Amino acid sequence: MDDSRAPVRRASDADRERTAEELRRAAGAGQLTMDEVDERLHSAYAARTCAELERLVADVEVVAPASRVPVRRGDGGARWVVSIMSGAGRAGRWRLAPRCTALNIMGGSDLDLNDAELSDETTELRVYSIMGGSDIYVPDGMNVEVSELAFMGGNDVDVGDTLPDPGGPVLHVRLFSLMGGSDVRRERKRARKRRHGLPHH
Repeated sequence: MDDSRAPVRRASDADRERTAEELRRAAGAGQLTMDEVDERLHSAYAARTCAELERLVADVEVVAPASRVPVRRGDGGARWVVSIMSGAGRAGRWRLAPRCTALNIMGGSDLDLNDAELSDETTELRVYSIMGGSDIYVPDGMNVEVSELAFMGGNDVDVGDTLPDPGGPVLHVRLFSLMGGSDVRRERKRARKRRHGLPHH
């Protein structure tokens, strides 16, 4: 059978976006330089056929994406995490409401979302810290958008690619700190606990 006349499959926007994400993961794994990934991303978004897209990732090992953060719609979930002159923590399997507020006054909280369950595709986490703060840990596959404001203090945000899972659930983190600060990290909680804005003994 002559395959030369087989129809050429046209690339869709989803095909282009999927290839672009594979290229970004390959660059993150050190398989492509920044110049190479920029050039290939330009070609991916301009590609007309799936064959063109396949050639762009033919020489790299496609890194499997992280598991999608689970979402189970419905009632329930933590709406408040309060630390007043003390500490609070959430880790392991816990459920987050669509809107949750962490209040830290002369205290601190650890919020590990690596094994958390979301109750909506869009979640807002508001963190208010007065002479205190939060350590917030997010998993690799979670889309995270952070906005922050600090007076006489500071927030530290290091999440790398903010949208590693196109089309997946999104966590919006709003940080407000007064004489304190919060950290947002794409990692699991470590054994050592830090308290922001408090003296170390």
